[in-house]
Amino acid sequence: MEFLQSLKIQSQNNGVSTGLQTVKTKGEKINSFSPVDGKMIASVTAADAGAYEAVVKKAQSAFLEWRNWPAPKRGEVVRQFAEELRKNKQSLGTLVSYEMGKSLQEGLGEVQEMIDICDFAVGLSRQLHGLTMHSERPGHRMYEQYHPLGLVGVISAFNFPVAVWSWNAALAWVCGDVCIWKPSEKTPLCAIACQNILQPVLKRNAVPEGVSNIITGGRDVGEWMSNDERIPLVSATGSTRMGKAVAAAVGRRLGRSLLELGGNNAIIITQNADLDMALIGATFGAVGTAGQRCTTTRRLIIHEKIYNKFKEKLVNAYGQLKIGNPLNEKNHVGPLIDKDAVKLYLDSIEKCKAEGGKFIVEGGVLKGKAYESGCYVKPCIAEVKNSFAIVQHETFAPILYLIKYKTMDEAIALQNGVPQGLSSAIMTGNLMEAEKFLSHAGSDCGIANVNIGTSGAEIGGAFGGEKETGGGRESGSDAWKVYMRRQTNTINYTDKLPLAQGIKFNL
Repeated sequence: MEFLQSLKIQSQNNGVSTGLQTVKTKGEKINSFSPVDGKMIASVTAADAGAYEAVVKKAQSAFLEWRNWPAPKRGEVVRQFAEELRKNKQSLGTLVSYEMGKSLQEGLGEVQEMIDICDFAVGLSRQLHGLTMHSERPGHRMYEQYHPLGLVGVISAFNFPVAVWSWNAALAWVCGDVCIWKPSEKTPLCAIACQNILQPVLKRNAVPEGVSNIITGGRDVGEWMSNDERIPLVSATGSTRMGKAVAAAVGRRLGRSLLELGGNNAIIITQNADLDMALIGATFGAVGTAGQRCTTTRRLIIHEKIYNKFKEKLVNAYGQLKIGNPLNEKNHVGPLIDKDAVKLYLDSIEKCKAEGGKFIVEGGVLKGKAYESGCYVKPCIAEVKNSFAIVQHETFAPILYLIKYKTMDEAIALQNGVPQGLSSAIMTGNLMEAEKFLSHAGSDCGIANVNIGTSGAEIGGAFGGEKETGGGRESGSDAWKVYMRRQTNTINYTDKLPLAQGIKFNL
């Protein structure tokens, strides 16, 4: 395929790289299959222990030089990377769509997110600021500054195979850090493509080898990174189960972890909502990326007075969804990532029915030549209680749960009544309802929206959630501070040495 050739994706790739060259490895082969048609795209060689060690040592050496580059000069490298991404947007977006299974428009949108975070990071490179404070001692100046942290380990998930890495890498680079990226073993080719796009930028700017590294592999690679004291920060995106394991390993060595984990996101639809607008937000939120986003809308909490009316509109909308090859822009829904995901989808449907869930739009696996990968499923809708065990759990699939409410307090309690706390939304034209939802007594999520859905976020705001979502923040705002170490400085410019708090110590 032409886009594979342009990204230098060969029949076999070495999945261990220090940015400017590959590293020898005797690891196992990882075969990447497309959920679009079931065909194998290419094979990748995973890291073994020796290759991992070589990458970490190269990264350590690179950091000693990279941290001394002026931040705006580091930002210039990131700016040039954004230009290369613009040139390769169509090819990389197509690969994202083909290897992961999301729609082509979503694949292109993910590459645009990479470009946007690079642009953000370029500006940030000139404003890595601290504060100046007044000292209680005369003739003293006190201020704080931020220094590069060191090696940043990035463990990314299959559903956003390139964007989430870029959120971390672009900020870490301008902060003076170096990155070691473990991509999902389900989408390794996207990572290799990113490294191939970046490589000429690194070369022409004489960037130290080891500033941008990839190490493909399975759970063992993630465990090596999490337990490695040479990596002060591990940023991990994935399931809550995985995040707890990473946090425990990093915590044992008193390192830092930045966790972006599961979501169980709800939209409250009040009797004051614009139902047509709510319908678009709810439907895209529920079926976009075939329900495989951490911000996917999993629950609709609907006021009892409009419940039946909105349910009818929703069922009608689902009847118009086109499911098929995501490279065809006329299709709304592509495949799940693999057959394991299909099994989880089917198991969740059965568990929902066993608890008393009533399906008003039935699910199932699609058959036929157009769906030969076996990964295409029907988005479905069930009427449930929020207390159902399956509703409390995040299923990475297009299953939408409907819940009825009477009062605003009840709706907020239902919204908050799950272990996860990533994204939330309310659809209303009533200012009092909107403000209550955004107040301290409202949504307990890291993201709370009014009159837009739960899915999709701009890079200008910090992205992340609370509770079992992990508490991490990536991307915009002041998320850059997690990639740096903070230092308070006091300078005495007198010939005397007064102590703080008026303490006397005379010799």
